[in-house]
Amino acid sequence: MFSPATRNLRRKSLKPPSDGQVQVQSQGLERDAPATPLHSFSSPSKRPATGTPAPWTSRFPIPSRSPVLKPTEKTDVADHTQPVFVGQFPQAVRNAQANLLQKNLTAVYEKRAFAGGIDKGTSLAWMICGSELFIWSYSSPSVDKECFALDIPSSLVGNDGVNHWAVCMVRWENTRSPSKTEIDVVFGKSPSVGIILCNQTTRGIVYWSDIYSERRRDPIVDLPNGAEENCNVQHSGTFSSIIAAPASGNYGECIGIACQPDGVLWSFQFTPDIIHRRKISESLLGNGGHAKSLVWQPRRNSSDLCFFRLTDSEVQCWNIVLSPRLIVKNLWTHIVVGDDGDLGIKKDLAGQKQVWLLDLQVDERGRELSILVATFCKDRASSSNYTQYSLLTMLYNKAPNTVPEQREPRKERVLEKKAPLQVIIPKAQVEDEVFLSSMKLRVGGKPSGSVIILSGDGTATVAHYWRGSMRLYQFDLPWDAGKVLDASILPLAEEAEVENEGGAWVVLTEKAGIWAIPEKAVLVGGVEPPERSLSRKGSSNEGIREEEKRIQAFGIGSVAPRRVSSEAWRAGSSENRQRTVFSGVPQRGANDEEAEALLFRSFHDFVLSGRIEEGLLEKLRDKGAFDKEGETNVFARTSRSIVDTLAKHWTTNRGAEIVASTVVSSLLVDKQQKHHNFLQFLALSKCHDELALKQRNSMLSIMEHGEKLSSLIHLRELQSILLSQQEKKPSHAGSLWKLIQLVGEKARRNNVILMDRDNVEVFYSKISELEEFFSCLSHYLDHIITPDNREQPQSPLSIQIDHAFELSNACITLIQSALQYRHDQKDWYPSLEGLTPWNSQTVVRSGLWAIASSLTELSKEAAGVNDMSVKEELLSLLQGLTDALLEAYAGSITAKIERGEDSQGLSLEYHARRDQLLRSLYQLAKVVAESKYQELSKDAEDLELRGSIFREVNSAVLLTAMRHGGYQTLWDLCYDLSDAVLLRNLMHECVGLSRFAFEQLIKRCEYGKLLRLGEEFPEDLAHFLKENDRKDLSWLHHIYLKDFPSASETLHALALSSTLPQTKRKSSLQSLSQRKRFLYLSKIAALAGQDEGFELKIASIEADLRIIKLQEEIVGDDDVNEGQESLGALELIRRCLKKEGRRRRDLSLKAFEVFAWMSSSLRESNRTLLEECWLNAADQDNWPAIYQASISEGWTDELLLGSLQETVLYKASSRCYGPNAQVFEGSFEDVLPLQGEEGSSSPSVQQVLSHHRYFPDAGKLMLTAVIMGKESTYYAAQDEAVAVDT
Repeated sequence: MFSPATRNLRRKSLKPPSDGQVQVQSQGLERDAPATPLHSFSSPSKRPATGTPAPWTSRFPIPSRSPVLKPTEKTDVADHTQPVFVGQFPQAVRNAQANLLQKNLTAVYEKRAFAGGIDKGTSLAWMICGSELFIWSYSSPSVDKECFALDIPSSLVGNDGVNHWAVCMVRWENTRSPSKTEIDVVFGKSPSVGIILCNQTTRGIVYWSDIYSERRRDPIVDLPNGAEENCNVQHSGTFSSIIAAPASGNYGECIGIACQPDGVLWSFQFTPDIIHRRKISESLLGNGGHAKSLVWQPRRNSSDLCFFRLTDSEVQCWNIVLSPRLIVKNLWTHIVVGDDGDLGIKKDLAGQKQVWLLDLQVDERGRELSILVATFCKDRASSSNYTQYSLLTMLYNKAPNTVPEQREPRKERVLEKKAPLQVIIPKAQVEDEVFLSSMKLRVGGKPSGSVIILSGDGTATVAHYWRGSMRLYQFDLPWDAGKVLDASILPLAEEAEVENEGGAWVVLTEKAGIWAIPEKAVLVGGVEPPERSLSRKGSSNEGIREEEKRIQAFGIGSVAPRRVSSEAWRAGSSENRQRTVFSGVPQRGANDEEAEALLFRSFHDFVLSGRIEEGLLEKLRDKGAFDKEGETNVFARTSRSIVDTLAKHWTTNRGAEIVASTVVSSLLVDKQQKHHNFLQFLALSKCHDELALKQRNSMLSIMEHGEKLSSLIHLRELQSILLSQQEKKPSHAGSLWKLIQLVGEKARRNNVILMDRDNVEVFYSKISELEEFFSCLSHYLDHIITPDNREQPQSPLSIQIDHAFELSNACITLIQSALQYRHDQKDWYPSLEGLTPWNSQTVVRSGLWAIASSLTELSKEAAGVNDMSVKEELLSLLQGLTDALLEAYAGSITAKIERGEDSQGLSLEYHARRDQLLRSLYQLAKVVAESKYQELSKDAEDLELRGSIFREVNSAVLLTAMRHGGYQTLWDLCYDLSDAVLLRNLMHECVGLSRFAFEQLIKRCEYGKLLRLGEEFPEDLAHFLKENDRKDLSWLHHIYLKDFPSASETLHALALSSTLPQTKRKSSLQSLSQRKRFLYLSKIAALAGQDEGFELKIASIEADLRIIKLQEEIVGDDDVNEGQESLGALELIRRCLKKEGRRRRDLSLKAFEVFAWMSSSLRESNRTLLEECWLNAADQDNWPAIYQASISEGWTDELLLGSLQETVLYKASSRCYGPNAQVFEGSFEDVLPLQGEEGSSSPSVQQVLSHHRYFPDAGKLMLTAVIMGKESTYYAAQDEAVAVDT
């Protein structure tokens, strides 16, 4: 790459022979080979040991095409360092190249007639051959169909024919997408792309607003003043770099920025009708400085448009304001080559004479800037000159916005070095400045953090800084294959793009097509640059020699890179199939290698002889073959290699015919037979028992390989049937074909080693990656089933239904075939406790849910379709998808529970999707049943026939709902049939259905049916009513069960509860009478039950009856509105104390009545309220007047006793403390004694009355009344009357 001597030799060897004829050599393969320039050119004798194969050799690298080999047949590591051929040029490009070469080979190279590049944003490649610009999608399987040839206007070409071309591409649709998606490639959807072609020599511009538009307009040409007459401009007047981007949301409008070498900036506003050219600024460099390159900063929003400009010594950031008038302003400048050690790099380099900043690139996030640096140095020891190439990575922090009126840019610290300089080549030969200026940098490819450097002599070198040292991988071409024109990143699948992951490096050559450099090729084939003793102050290569020695001790093949995310790392030989995220950890030790070699050899011998080597189990155990779990286990890797073997005889140009041939079926059958032999080998060697007991996950992986293989065999049969049914339309029209293409395309994008394979071949070969089928289904379902009106003159709905039916059938076939294999081979499986099968993985569930939900939507849209067969097939497919999806959820939830993991979130998702699918399934089944009935009944009402058809159609729905607890569906089915017998039978079989049925009956207020169900399910109903606090129904159920004590308790609690069952009439009396009825029933039930302690229960019921009777007396007719609900005992007492008027004396005594029928604990806890009652009773009589009358009139004892008997205190004392006083639970003496003991401070009635305001004057009379009341039988007759009334 950096050897000018080699470059010069190649240029000399490119001189054509005298005849100037070109012959195209033919490959022995079916696809065309790239054209070679001349037949007389011989293969160079000194080709590099590593690098790109010659274009005339096979396009199919050995590692990617060979199956897993026996240990004795393993290829050399160098085989895995080869690039992979991606695609040939379109035939139109090859023809144009051949025509130019036939005319004048010397002129072709001297006038640079060939130019090309790859646009990362659109994944389009372009090539200029003479006066034509060819554009095609290099990742498309049909490049010839998608190749566009654009004529370059003659006014754009310089007079001397020497031109330097630059092409910018602007994508109008989905401009934020970093690459063309696999949807566009597989379905042939052409994006809207604008093309800007610039002749950097003449500064002429031509613009095509949309090359894919059916109404493609003529190009718009814009030339600088005087360019038509004189195109031989000076070097300072050329364009060194040009970039373009969409300017706004308007279609066909974009903005371009161009830079001259002297620093003059130009802006271009492109519209479909005109190009506006304007000079932004004069040269700002000075001192003979040069502008190197321009690059956009990734756009964060529609109004944020910035670009960077790299000069000889600094990085400039420019901002573009799009409206109302285009304003381009320099925001900040960062000096890279300077004396400031923190900001610049001059301090980092020792002995340098001159520093060149060659190129600048920005990562996808816009946070890292990578600068390619060349330094001209002098060795002080030998006085020799050399060039050092380095990579400087800087972190970008967005600077404050610059005020538009500000004339000078802010020179702030907006960039900081991520790491010291990474030296790529410590000592290289000195190059001229023209050669250095031709070097370009590209970033973002795999391995992560690697860069690719393009040089003017036509080479491409991948530089990867790995574990403290730089590793280089050079992509080199033989002299007759042309130069490397450009490099980019292979677009990945959309989900990888969302994660900002880059693809493998792809290289556009001049005549050998497009090649890809696998990640593994860089990791394994990369070499360290030669390095002599050199003082590099601040270089990142310092102080790492010891670490390098430690790394080399492991060997490159057994150490994982810092980030391995592509399939390339695990493809190919078994050395690097294991993936890990730990840096520097040995991937596989010596024992692991030996175990794999022993296993391969033993299995191979078993296949040939049918015998097992004696003591093989112990040998494998000693080698550690049973140490690793899961996919990393030696046995699991071997099983995977069996099912994932690529066929040697498949080629890429066979297209759709490959799936119609017997090649697929025969290969799949061969794999199945070999996998079965492997299982027999495990059983006979007793390795199966060891794996099933100690490595259950590994054994499950092996069996799942068999499941997936069986699934694809049945899918292949389905594919053949579908193809036979599509004889009148292209085989690629089916949705299953499209999905297979998508899966294969995704695998090819993620594993560049498969780029030379057909999508169908990849799909049917990568058996272990069957989950990708469901992944693509969930991501791209809308694209697959969306109708393309160009396919058939059918209605959109019918096309969508056909596509959805085809995909649904495929999914059901895959899942059912796997489950059937699992059932047939159940003896081979380990215990599945805690293990999640592949069909229960999230990606599979997502795919099944996507197609199932799509069918539910189609069922709604197809409600008006009269075709009965469509409805029946829709029902059948939706039934199959529902079964598969719900079983997957059940398996995943079971595994989580068995592992002790939280499954709540997954269970909620399962229940929601179950209910939605079963609801749609049942509604569709009802429609089908009704249609069948209308067809058979012939307008005659036949309920028996209707029910029979309904049961038949819903039989599968019923079974699914029973397995997965779809109680709503089961209830709806029984309710619509009015079949109580069926409901009872289902309630016996489904544990939770009884509860659901009880809930539904309560919602419908069908209490009679509920209680009748309770006769057959007594315990279930009793538990349900208790949980839901339905005492109004629970007591009836207890009566039926003859559980009278429980019925009594329930009725008692119901009478005292705050809420009662609703009745038509709502009034105080009605409510109280209803409560009394409940208490009477409770008493009857208690008497009927007569369990232990029933007398106390009866007493409690009678006490509550008395309190309710007291409420009727206390509330009366004056407070009807306040008697809607039962008042508590304490509330009744407070009302008695607050009452005023004629009933005051009577209510004062009622308060003591209520206290008497309260429980002892309630009286104890409300002693203060009882004391208030005594004080209130004392207030009811005029004790001073009684005292004065007794003194003044000289009352006798009889008169005084008669007067005291009329007082409330006397009556209250007789009610509470009299010999005939009736009290529930205990007595008033326990709470508040009538008289306290002498000298005691404990509360008593005497003490309470001593605080009354009349006590100083009539205290003796008050105490006399209380004491006399205690001995009185005043309340005996009244109490007896109350008992009789009750």
